[in-house]
Amino acid sequence: MKKQHVLAAAVLAAISGLASAQSNVVIYGIADAGIVRESGGAAGSVTKVTSGAASASRIGFKGTEDLGNGLSAIFLLETGYKIDTGEVDASGSLFNRQAFVGLKSTAGTLTLGRQYTPYHLTLASVADPFGTALAGTSKTLFPDSGANIRSSNTVYYASPVANGVSGDLAYSFGEKSDNATGRQFGGSIGYAQGPLTVRLAYNSKNGDVETAPGIVVRNGTGRNTLLAANYDFKVVKVFAAYGVDKGFNSAPLANTTNPYGGVRPTASTDGNEILLGFTAPVGAGSLIASVMRKDDKTAFNQDARSWGVGYMYPLSKRTSLYAAYAAVHNRNGAGYTIGNNSESGSGDRGMNLGVRHSF
Repeated sequence: MKKQHVLAAAVLAAISGLASAQSNVVIYGIADAGIVRESGGAAGSVTKVTSGAASASRIGFKGTEDLGNGLSAIFLLETGYKIDTGEVDASGSLFNRQAFVGLKSTAGTLTLGRQYTPYHLTLASVADPFGTALAGTSKTLFPDSGANIRSSNTVYYASPVANGVSGDLAYSFGEKSDNATGRQFGGSIGYAQGPLTVRLAYNSKNGDVETAPGIVVRNGTGRNTLLAANYDFKVVKVFAAYGVDKGFNSAPLANTTNPYGGVRPTASTDGNEILLGFTAPVGAGSLIASVMRKDDKTAFNQDARSWGVGYMYPLSKRTSLYAAYAAVHNRNGAGYTIGNNSESGSGDRGMNLGVRHSF
């Protein structure tokens, strides 16, 4: 009997080992909280505890299954939450950040679901030294909100890397009787080898609205083009980006509540942005800084320029302290605000001081 128990235990252990070798599920997340101070807007100075100034607080599940012959099934489900209140950060949505399933092989990765756009991934990982985070985020002037960040009903293909070159394509169905209504597509191509990374991204959003079957309000299409690069000199890593936006809803304002009062600002439908920045090791942490300019080419001429500086101090591989400050100067009634990774901000100056833990 004892031998039978030992044999059964050995068989179960072998089966368990085989299963874990073939499939893998990981629970991960970020807990980020900080003190944020905003000033310069019609609401006056606001000081608060907020969630996700450096990285949006989140919890996610991701997994792979080995299907053999170099093919794997993959999935990811990720939801955001507000660590200051414990609430889900998007009412009425469960996995609001990402939700997709797909296949991965040596020929690339194909996924279906709610996913980041190639435009946002280029801005966050190549262009912006802040990684679209903290008060110095490129979201202040670059159109990185809403469907420019993530799109639902999306088919996404990412190529393998060959000699440092890679690309991706994304298509989001509008799911209306008129196939063009509400659809979105984009892509990027880049090169990363040694200290140099360069990437060109494109995004196109159809702004038409179907009010009833067969009845469509034609608003046109908004297009975004972004060229980004960074170079690591070891003592300093420099960043540069140039964006061009044209068409309906191509550059929506992050804060749409008329934050400065008076005449409501108008979102640009023809403009460009420039970013220059760097990161540098200082002490045990990293100093981060950038300057940006928005050139609105419409008749409103609502230009803006901004600057930001920050510092990340790692307490461990998973936990960091952060501090940041930024300001924006608006012209001709422009309505750009200083926010952070999770908020659009309420004024032309902002400060962050907090802690981020990843698990």
